[in-house]
Amino acid sequence: MNYFTESIIGALGLLFTLDPQVYLIMWTSVHISLIAALLASSLGIPLGTIIALGRFPGKSALMLVLGSLMALPTVTIGLFFYGLLSRQGPLGELGLLYSKTAIIIGETVLILPIIVHMTISAIQAADSRLLPTLKMLGASRCQMLMLVVSELRRTIVSGVIAGFGRAIGEVGVAMMLGGNIKGFTRTMTTAIALETSKGEFDFALALGILLLIIAVAVNGILNLINRSST
Repeated sequence: MNYFTESIIGALGLLFTLDPQVYLIMWTSVHISLIAALLASSLGIPLGTIIALGRFPGKSALMLVLGSLMALPTVTIGLFFYGLLSRQGPLGELGLLYSKTAIIIGETVLILPIIVHMTISAIQAADSRLLPTLKMLGASRCQMLMLVVSELRRTIVSGVIAGFGRAIGEVGVAMMLGGNIKGFTRTMTTAIALETSKGEFDFALALGILLLIIAVAVNGILNLINRSST
């Protein structure tokens, strides 16, 4: 057998024997990304709804900025928050650098523009009669926000799931803000980079397979949501 075949067999062995280190790293990644997705959703969905329904100067410029932030490199966000959270930074006294909290903050900011933008797109693509009907029925602005989100929940949930997929697959924020500390802040992407550099290719490959399975599951859920909404 060649090196790659042996590595695949070794990786599958780690997965089927439920290697505790492999699954601890997987759980750390999923846990951090889920919290980041929930936080970004709690901020992004209301913000996106307000932007979509509102009329104010600079709305077009704001939309352009949001679109640009969606493509922002993760290392840029990591560098920004590293400066804020380092000992010499303005928030250094909080002691958050190299912690799960720091990664969650960075990933929340990373995926927030995605959720905001997809919420705006969902509302703008909705039935043009929706808002006039709600106004005619006497709905207050707060009620309109809640009803619009409820009506478009499937599309908005798709944005949340897409944000989770972006968070769990990123490496720059997790590496710079988490420090890749074993058993604490080591995520799948940072562990894959580390173990590959150490020559532990079977361990890295096991994590890569898990990451691929999660990515396929995320895309499968998105496809199911899109089909059910048509």
